[in-house]
Amino acid sequence: MSYQRIAVRRMTGGCGAEIDGPDLRKPLDEQTVAEIRKALIENCCVFLRGQEGMTDLDQARFAGYFGTFGRDPFVEGEETHPSVLKVAKEADEGRNPTFGGNWHSDWSFLETPPAFTFLHARELPPYGGDTMFANQYLAYETLSEGLRKTLDGLRAVYWAKAYAKGAAFYDNRNARSMKVRHDESAMAEMTHPIVRVHPESGRRALFANVAYTVRFEGMTEAESLPLLKYLYEHSARPEFVCRFTWSPGAMAIWDNRCLVHFAINDYAGYRRELRRTTIRGEKPIAVGEDTNLRAAE
Repeated sequence: MSYQRIAVRRMTGGCGAEIDGPDLRKPLDEQTVAEIRKALIENCCVFLRGQEGMTDLDQARFAGYFGTFGRDPFVEGEETHPSVLKVAKEADEGRNPTFGGNWHSDWSFLETPPAFTFLHARELPPYGGDTMFANQYLAYETLSEGLRKTLDGLRAVYWAKAYAKGAAFYDNRNARSMKVRHDESAMAEMTHPIVRVHPESGRRALFANVAYTVRFEGMTEAESLPLLKYLYEHSARPEFVCRFTWSPGAMAIWDNRCLVHFAINDYAGYRRELRRTTIRGEKPIAVGEDTNLRAAE
């Protein structure tokens, strides 16, 4: 498919593209949505600037073109729409932990983590508050053949450790204007393949992140830590990264199945508010399972 309704400009060698054309405050036709999805799958994350005035209902309508809304276990949605969440930090909260302030893949401790995340800028500081994205296809593909073969057969344990009692986001003490809640049902450990196969691109991506990966299945945390630490550092190498500087009304969309991201906390003294919506993904597909999946199709 060539692009007829949108213009796409690649931003970096690692990932990311800016899209011009669509007005997200209005309903979109099927071709425009298909082209945005194509750009997203090809670039891992895309950005549409100039969407000022977009409402929560506009955001929900747009995100809904891409699938079923995901489950958000630790943050309540807005009254305007239950699947649109406020992500905010007040000016006087200083250097408190920032929601999303480490490398992670959204809600990767769930059985079916989100496929896509949509984040719309509502209020921005005069500087700072950028978001970084790192391409996990490249993180996997640049490992040695031997390590890739080892990881292909491993599973890891994921846990919502940032939301455990006493952790940074057990409640809203570090983000008082957010509707943070505790959900005991989401605190169970979950196992996923450490390398997952993307169901649309067919490529393999590293699926390890410092926020939610705890250990390899069948190993202790101490035994797992040296290799996990290496993978965390490797996964965010500069050549894999796109750094997005927000502008008023900008909409970011990213694919959690092949990216990790990081919200930078460098705007103490200023307020920042965005609205987030997630689209439910599939249970991560392990290497080898993709053959069965293609055969079923």
